[in-house]
Amino acid sequence: MSAPTRAPLVLRYAATRLGSALLVVWAAATCAFVVLQLVPGDPVKAIVGSHALVGAEQRDAIRHEYGLDRPLPLQYLSHLGQLARGELGDSYQLQQPVGDVLADQFGPTAQLALWSTITAVLLAVAVTLLTTGRARWPRRLSSVVELVVVSTPSFWLGILLLTVFSFRLGWLPVADSGDARSLVLPVLTLALPIAAVLAPVLREGLLGALDQPFTLTARARGLAEHRVRSQHALRHAALPALTLAGWFTGTLLGGAVVVENVFARPGIGRVTLQAVADRDLPVIQGVVALSAVVFVVVAALVDLAYTVVDPRLRKETGVSAA
Repeated sequence: MSAPTRAPLVLRYAATRLGSALLVVWAAATCAFVVLQLVPGDPVKAIVGSHALVGAEQRDAIRHEYGLDRPLPLQYLSHLGQLARGELGDSYQLQQPVGDVLADQFGPTAQLALWSTITAVLLAVAVTLLTTGRARWPRRLSSVVELVVVSTPSFWLGILLLTVFSFRLGWLPVADSGDARSLVLPVLTLALPIAAVLAPVLREGLLGALDQPFTLTARARGLAEHRVRSQHALRHAALPALTLAGWFTGTLLGGAVVVENVFARPGIGRVTLQAVADRDLPVIQGVVALSAVVFVVVAALVDLAYTVVDPRLRKETGVSAA
């Protein structure tokens, strides 16, 4: 494809992705605003504290300062305008800009999510390669374990891992200690359910790919079976699993709420739980907006990964692997 022909495709693809991204962020911000307006209670109590003695005049002054006395449509438009400028308001409880609060806590959560995704993908690939094409009992055993892991709530899985590896064996710390060892159990808690979903998808795709003509050609060229599986068939089986992996990665902020509290780790999850308990609306709205942006970025990265895994998709998007 020539450069003049590729350029419109790239521009059209970029415009489509940008429009979709803006739509996702807008929808998330709108849903958060509407839902929080339906939550019972007075926001002024969240600002001054439920036990503070504040007169009517002071309450009115606080409402005016935070714009709570304006009609809801104006509050909504003001909220969207702040998001467009990259402003998230000030936390009711912490009396700090929400952007600063989230920036301080985003690092530990991002680290947890990144390592959980990597671990889940490696586990899924390893289980798939070890069980595909083998005797029936390894596949059946793997399926049972995957079903049990997926059915187990994340907080219970975390408590189980803590009981075995921290309380009984003493191999790993109970809470965050600032070193790599304290990441092992939280990462496994998030990664195991994801791997248990990815493995069956990869296995099914790999079984189908092994019957394709290109694998027969690879075998005819004298390639060892493990190379046929890992270098040829697995790549063609990866697209559905890649979609699931991207979706799970985009939703890991939600999973971090439980895991960070079980393992007493800092991060967005603990901030979110505290904000919900304190009815700190600006922080909750900021977390929702951040989650939407993370989801959009992950989706864009997955789309780029598609073009690496399957070069045929580059012709549709005009995106070069280089």
